Amino acid sequence: MSKWTCSICGYLYDEQVEGIPFSQLPDHWVCPLCGANKEAFVPDSQPKATSTASPEPLPSQLVGDNILTAGELAALCSNLARGCEKQYHEQEAALFRELAAYFEAVVPAPSQEQVELSALLELIQADLRQGYPALHGYAKEIADRGTQRICVWGEKVTRILESLLRRYQREGDAFLKDTQVWVCSVCGFVYVGDDAPALCPVCKVPAWKFEKMEGRR
Repeated sequence: MSKWTCSICGYLYDEQVEGIPFSQLPDHWVCPLCGANKEAFVPDSQPKATSTASPEPLPSQLVGDNILTAGELAALCSNLARGCEKQYHEQEAALFRELAAYFEAVVPAPSQEQVELSALLELIQADLRQGYPALHGYAKEIADRGTQRICVWGEKVTRILESLLRRYQREGDAFLKDTQVWVCSVCGFVYVGDDAPALCPVCKVPAWKFEKMEGRR
């Protein structure tokens, strides 16, 4: 009998306690704590997935003199605001929220063409293979503990997004039928379920820090 650990929230699946080998769990089985699918689990004897490995070279289009779009700037400022909130710098957080609101207001209206799910998964996987290892490695090199923490949280949030997209890929619209989508206002963790989790699986804030995502036309 072996043990398997969720790489996102740390939940431990002990085959001896559960009575069912992990390999025999159905494909639709998910982590009871964070909702990640089976692919997010690793053998307990295997080192947990981290961003400390040597990153792959970044594609040329991700480096150089690229200019961020309004949407990217809005997301960046929003994340910086959350980081300031976590450090109790409310004045700085308010300024970043103001900037985020400005950039959100000037984001061009989306086109009728929707992004292919496979293309979105490729972007997420590129972040996990290249983006986070590169940023984490640089932060470690300059001893920036704040950025290292952001990398740990950000990577886990990105992994749950990958997991949820894979579930949607398998189950389609039935995956989101008669349920709710919740987002942690501190770290961005996404949870699908009737109620928000008692504690965020990533940053451990209580349920009232989660926001319910209402449907949009």
